[in-house]
Amino acid sequence: MVHPPFLLSRRQSLKLAALSAFTLGADRASAAPSPLTFDEMYGKIGVLGLEFSEKLKALAGKEIRMKGFMAPPLKAEASFFVLTEIPMALCPFCSSDSDWPDNIVVVYLSEKQTFVQPSTTIDVTGTLEHGSWTDPETGFVSLVRIRDAQYSVS
Repeated sequence: MVHPPFLLSRRQSLKLAALSAFTLGADRASAAPSPLTFDEMYGKIGVLGLEFSEKLKALAGKEIRMKGFMAPPLKAEASFFVLTEIPMALCPFCSSDSDWPDNIVVVYLSEKQTFVQPSTTIDVTGTLEHGSWTDPETGFVSLVRIRDAQYSVS
C-alpha cells in the first residue's frame, strides 16, 4: 500500500517553526555557563576552615563563568594562572611575605592564550572543580579550579 506524502498546512508549518525556534533557544540558554562570583564560593568558616557553598558544590563538573583579575603568572608559557577577586601587582609565588587572598581560583587553560595585565578585568569560562588537589607538575595546591578554560577581556 502506498501512502500519500505527509503535507502540512501553512498554519501547521508556522507553528512547527515557532516551536523549533523556541526549543533551540531553550537548549542554548541551558547550555550557557552558570555565573559564579567570589562571594558565592564559600558558605561559612567552620572548625575545619572554609566550607564550600551549596552553589559551588552544585556547579561542580559544570561549565561556569567567573569575572576577576589574572595574578601575574609563574612564567610566560604557563598553562595555568590564578584568578583573583582584586588585582595583584606581585607574583604570589615569588615573595614569601606576599598576602595571598582566600578568594582565588586556579585556572587551567584549554589552550595557550596571551596573558593580560593584572589590572585588566577578565571573564573566564570552563569546568568547575573543587576539593584539595596538588598539581603534579608545579606542586601548587588548590581548593577550587576551572579546567578546560578560556578567558576574554571584559
